[in-house]
Amino acid sequence: MFLGEYKHSLDSKNRLRLPAKFKKGFNSEIVLTKGSDGCLFVLPKESFDSVFSKASTMPMFDSNVQRSLRLLFSSGAVIEEDNQGRFLLPQNLKSFACIDKEVVFVGVGSRVEIWSSEKWQAFSSDSNFDNIVEELSRYGI
Repeated sequence: MFLGEYKHSLDSKNRLRLPAKFKKGFNSEIVLTKGSDGCLFVLPKESFDSVFSKASTMPMFDSNVQRSLRLLFSSGAVIEEDNQGRFLLPQNLKSFACIDKEVVFVGVGSRVEIWSSEKWQAFSSDSNFDNIVEELSRYGI
């Protein structure tokens, strides 16, 4: 389970290192892709494979479904770490998430999200926590 938030900076070559607490939760390859609200999703490959399995049952001729799948899967990349544990943040994902230098890694249970520091600050401070948590009750949480 991924919990907490950790601040990091891109190095001069657009490389990042997953926080050690999060790295422990990945037993295999790691997939990076576009996420919701302008963040990036970081998923264990098994979780991404599960998304792929479900997606393969979606109607091939439903243009809305196919548009979503194209955008999700075309933006996916398997993270390849160097010998110091850093990975290159692809330019298309860096641009999508409006990441300049400072990032925040956010644990969201089954996945990690990468946010630009500015976007995370705006997202997390522009919310009424009680109202948001109340929404979870609709799902039995």
